[in-house]
Amino acid sequence: MATVQLVNVKKVYPHSGETKKSRKAESAPEKKTNLQITDEGVVAVQEFNLDIADKEFIVLVGPSGCGKSTTLRMVAGLEEITDGELYIDGKLVNAVAPKDRDIAMVFQNYALYPHMTVYQNMAFALKLRHLPKAEIEKKVMEAAEILDITEYLDRKPKALSGGQRQRVAIGRAIVRAPKVMLMDEPLSNLDAKLRNEMRAEIIKLRKRIDTTFIYVTHDQTEAMTLGDRIVIMRDGFVQQIGTPQEVFNHPANLFVAGFIGMPVMNFFDAKLQEEAGKYFVCLGSLRVELSPEKAARLKAKGVKSQDVTLGVRPEHTDVAAQGVPGRVDVAEMMGSSVHLHVTAEGRDVIIIVPTVDLEGSFSMGDTVHFTFNGKVAHVFSKEDEHNLEY
Repeated sequence: MATVQLVNVKKVYPHSGETKKSRKAESAPEKKTNLQITDEGVVAVQEFNLDIADKEFIVLVGPSGCGKSTTLRMVAGLEEITDGELYIDGKLVNAVAPKDRDIAMVFQNYALYPHMTVYQNMAFALKLRHLPKAEIEKKVMEAAEILDITEYLDRKPKALSGGQRQRVAIGRAIVRAPKVMLMDEPLSNLDAKLRNEMRAEIIKLRKRIDTTFIYVTHDQTEAMTLGDRIVIMRDGFVQQIGTPQEVFNHPANLFVAGFIGMPVMNFFDAKLQEEAGKYFVCLGSLRVELSPEKAARLKAKGVKSQDVTLGVRPEHTDVAAQGVPGRVDVAEMMGSSVHLHVTAEGRDVIIIVPTVDLEGSFSMGDTVHFTFNGKVAHVFSKEDEHNLEY
């Protein structure tokens, strides 16, 4: 129901008295706890630019302290924007109060009123708008039916499970039919089984209500399954914006490559060789030609032979008769596959072997050889860690 646009949005938390004075004596910015510290203060979000389409589901993902929740709170109006512009439906809302932005927010800790019933919690915001009683009841019952909590409407929050409380918190938000729905790690307090169930419920929910979603999480599985596009953040900076498939198949840099995907991508010190328009990666005695598509992108960028960090995902790493040798440390049976933890080239490497392809078993200390296809190899700069293809 609304577009959202963030233009060069920045958030700086000012220094307090004594700290601020001491900082002014320093001439250059410094780094501390991975966030930039300047004379102005601690920079939590730096030059954030994003255009969100109507009804799009955007996920902000990254490690703790990367600035994702701060960004969400600036959209909500709970944090003041230090610099930049925020538009909702084309209207500049930097100075607009949270209650007038037509947004709703679901918090990590549910934030339900303990003395009210489920019905009263969901109806509260509508009563503040002085809507007719019949209309309030209609909206609450519709939301309760969508979230399958009709039978709990007379209960108080203490009588509900964590998953049920989160459904109520979501219901309280959707009864308002907001233009933008904001969700700040809403599933992080739930156990793994409930998280999976609620993730599926949120996917169903976004198909039933016409609104724009901005969802914050540190869980890359949630990001990959929920988002139309993912915004990956680190230390206040946007690292990459793209569809789940784009950030998985074409990571912009070493951080994104290591953050997206489970188990994490394997990394090696390797050499990239350019020969007559073709590109090869050399790892130990193994030499693999990169795919024509990758070679074309590298050639267009004018990439020359150099030392690189090679990245290959565990599911793209194949056990073979010949290849890079490694010693098996642990073999984890995962049902449909075996995860081999191997020491090779001085690094810990994970190889996923589908059980349908398994011949025999692996034991600690066994020597295995692995290889990979030139279509799935990623090469990153040793200097600035960016993907050399982009």
